[in-house]
Amino acid sequence: MADNKSCNLSSFTVNQTITIHQIRIEVISNSSVFQIGTAGVIKSLSNIYNTGGFTAPAPQFGQDASHLPYSPMVPLPPLR
Repeated sequence: MADNKSCNLSSFTVNQTITIHQIRIEVISNSSVFQIGTAGVIKSLSNIYNTGGFTAPAPQFGQDASHLPYSPMVPLPPLR
């Protein structure tokens, strides 16, 4: 399709049943795509927001950050 200006796109209907019992995501960045199921087109968009209200640079890797409070971005259920 390099020189072809027109493109014939087919339309598909996909019915899915997805059951996830446990999922663990180790690292995700502001440019990551996490997909479960079928996606027709994924258009990339990356926005950077200071959601934590930080006013200083983050500590260098390897520095002790244990004095900083831990607060997950997503509310998590209590451990059983």
